[in-house]
Amino acid sequence: MEENGAHGSTRLSAAPCGRIRLNTPRNRPSNTDRNTGPGSVRIVGGRWRGTRLDVPAVVGLRPTSDRVRETLFNWLQPALPGARVLDLFAGTGALGLEAVSRGAAHALLVERDAGLVAALIATAARLPGGDAVTVRRGDALQIAAGLPAGSVDLAFVDPPFAADLWRPALEALAPAMAADAWLYVESSSAQPAFPGGAWRLHRELQTREAHCALYRRDG
Repeated sequence: MEENGAHGSTRLSAAPCGRIRLNTPRNRPSNTDRNTGPGSVRIVGGRWRGTRLDVPAVVGLRPTSDRVRETLFNWLQPALPGARVLDLFAGTGALGLEAVSRGAAHALLVERDAGLVAALIATAARLPGGDAVTVRRGDALQIAAGLPAGSVDLAFVDPPFAADLWRPALEALAPAMAADAWLYVESSSAQPAFPGGAWRLHRELQTREAHCALYRRDG
């Protein structure tokens, strides 16, 4: 469900230990689990670049900002061609759609909200090559647990912060991840989520409200 884009400018600055810190405007909303109204985000790269995705007023919906996604996908670009992608708490679908736009072979977008699912289906239908996107409505943990072993090369795990679903989601997802898979986890900056086990931290990014981390699986 990603992080809400702030109004106004956003600035990147360096931070120690391979971490990037995003400095955002002081008047940014502090409630990370409340979307206060409609808006839009856009796909920032690839064949669907510039496509706008509506952001309806759904509690818990935090679309990842354009700037954060641009940084994330610069990290991921070598791994995207031909990748099988899972966007487990899809929301607007910005992460999964961005991956396909930049060369992933397929993305499965999982979302339980009926209105968001309808919007995702409509978006995929209007995009050229949108048949590379599959949308499933249902419980993210159940769907993740039912995926074939080794069928996911890249997973985005960004549940509503208040639900505290990171650990159960990562446990449900683990068998489906390929041996050298990539995993993006977005969690509260106050309580970062770490997958542990065979996952090695590749890059991380810190905003005022979110801790964004990219991991690589070691065998």
